[in-house]
Amino acid sequence: MKKIFLLLSTVFALGLYSCSDNFLVVESKGSILESNYYNSADRLYSGLVAAYDPLQWFDYFYQYNSLNMVSDIMADDIYTGGSNEGDQPILVKAHYYTATSTDVPNMIWTTAYSGINRSNIVIAKAPEIEMDEALKAKFVAEAKILKAYYYNVLWKFWGNIPYYDENLSFPYITDQVPADQVYQNIITTIEDALATNALPVKAPVGEEGRVTKAMAYMLYTEVVLYQNDESRFNTAFQYMKEIIDSGQYSLASDFKGIWEEEGEWGPESIWEINFISEGGVRSWDAPLATGGNVYPVLIGIPGYVGNDFCDGWGFSPVAESAYTMYEEGDIRRDGGILNFAKHAEETGASYTARWQDTGYFLLKYIGRKNGNHGYTADPNLNYGNNQRVYRYAETLLNAAELIVRGAGSGDAQTYLNAVRTRAQVPMVSATLDNIIEERHLELMGEGKRYWDLVRSGKAESVLTADKHLYRTVNWTPQKKYWPIPQSEIDKSAGTLTQNPY
Repeated sequence: MKKIFLLLSTVFALGLYSCSDNFLVVESKGSILESNYYNSADRLYSGLVAAYDPLQWFDYFYQYNSLNMVSDIMADDIYTGGSNEGDQPILVKAHYYTATSTDVPNMIWTTAYSGINRSNIVIAKAPEIEMDEALKAKFVAEAKILKAYYYNVLWKFWGNIPYYDENLSFPYITDQVPADQVYQNIITTIEDALATNALPVKAPVGEEGRVTKAMAYMLYTEVVLYQNDESRFNTAFQYMKEIIDSGQYSLASDFKGIWEEEGEWGPESIWEINFISEGGVRSWDAPLATGGNVYPVLIGIPGYVGNDFCDGWGFSPVAESAYTMYEEGDIRRDGGILNFAKHAEETGASYTARWQDTGYFLLKYIGRKNGNHGYTADPNLNYGNNQRVYRYAETLLNAAELIVRGAGSGDAQTYLNAVRTRAQVPMVSATLDNIIEERHLELMGEGKRYWDLVRSGKAESVLTADKHLYRTVNWTPQKKYWPIPQSEIDKSAGTLTQNPY
């Protein structure tokens, strides 16, 4: 199912306005300011759509900073790749644990704060508008969950960050908040949004991509597990149980099909970030325009000659160890990873190896032939692959983990068995280590592995130079948070303290 809830931006004044295809008449740029714009339900909705827009910027905003890619190259299944070690130094240094304040994916910082600012506008302006109160509550709940999502990104990468609930005025400086307090603020924001009961469990047909109660539950559980906040484990488990018992989500029988265009918003999908190829106008000089995704080309097969995939740039080659960790017969192995030797034998295809090549590619997201159909601007920036953020399989694994860690009551084995039955592999005991490893197998290449290693305390023993083909630096707890971008330090007038790294 192709996504229908499109995010089409038209920015004016201070970047405060965004319109969907429902807004075809735009007022004169000279006559509209934030102070007088938000005066109707339609106007508030346009602000909400604007708050969604930055979700699409994470893959490229004058910098390759896909959240999946950046997270995965810091773990153990995926290398950086590209043309050579000097290609995209911000990615190479993140991969090597040698990031600096001037070589760090700083546009993730910029994108996330853009989303926070836009979300705050919706929350602040809503009380002033006369409109249906239930609809208003829904818009505000969506904005609060989006804000929590953006802060979650910043919190995981940088930890100790500036936090504000009301947008700043000149000189745009606020206190830097310790990571533990950022967590409390994020979780409180999610709780406030959920307390209104304004969100549907699943988005209506035609509105796929909007925040739902199930998406908010998944975000809540992700944050709670990453913080290891045992005081909220019971609540997180009840949220997972509510998703499971709703009957509105299920495991897709065809794992490989999840990643095809036809697999978008399938029965397993809880939340995806939408991208479109049809009419995509995204280009190198307009990376924030509406359109597609560069990630499929970025990690695509370099010099590909064949009928199935597009020619790509060879970033994010998959480690051989990631392919061989699967049991024979596990449909997730060849359903998520392309073994090129096997593909070449079956089809006669070929490619040109680049730096850190392994012969294995992330099938989940590499660009398919004609995956940018209907584009109108740059073909490489307009692949229509949605980013799958939360899947029902992760809901089941979250529930299993929470039970094993003492939350609620239930059968962790049943939830784990469901995931392994779909994968067509034998059952294993529902121990914490086995569940974490099942997440490794199920969610490989989806930007989850690194954060699982950190939160489970396994990073220091797994992410070592002697277990990696290229690293010379071990991960240590000091590597948990990236250096804050130097440009932000410079603008802070001495109020930001740099993270040690």
